[in-house]
Amino acid sequence: MKILIFSDIHGDVRAVERLMATPADVYVAAGDLATFSRGLDKVGPILEQAAAPVYVMPGNHESEGEIVGFCEKYKFQFFHNRVVEMAGYHIAGLGYSNITPFHTPGEYGEPDFAERLAPWSELKPLVLICHCPPLNTPLDRAGEAQHYGSPTIRRFIEENQPEWFFCGHIHEAEGASVTMGATRGVNVGKRGYLVEL
Repeated sequence: MKILIFSDIHGDVRAVERLMATPADVYVAAGDLATFSRGLDKVGPILEQAAAPVYVMPGNHESEGEIVGFCEKYKFQFFHNRVVEMAGYHIAGLGYSNITPFHTPGEYGEPDFAERLAPWSELKPLVLICHCPPLNTPLDRAGEAQHYGSPTIRRFIEENQPEWFFCGHIHEAEGASVTMGATRGVNVGKRGYLVEL
């Protein structure tokens, strides 16, 4: 099974067209299709053309309610704080970012992340997809000594070792990868990452 995971589109129609032209069995939009919730209806009709199911989670630029409505309108799968089983794997999705200075609509404190991640600690094999990256890794590096990820997500990865971890949020880290013990991690960005399970 091939899953194409991407994030941080921010209304870039050409990026979505390119992604939809990439054959996959499932598409996962890991947050921030829009910017401050503006632009969802530009990308919805393009995602709608996908030849396979589309799963959508909110980033920090969308609220949970907005993505629920978006998924209902375009017949996508809502994929926030949810686990599905595919090809013998548990695929878990958690949107939102940690707290930013920009007061975006989709932000969690660290206790919120901990509460939502905890039920997934026993799931094996696990593919974890979050909008937010783990702290102090190549996946959250925005510049020299600038890291803005979540310590809670990092701790979950270190303690539970999902087979794969995918994220976005930090645009400067798009395409970055890391190995954390047995976990292979990628910041997918709007270029996306095609994983075969």
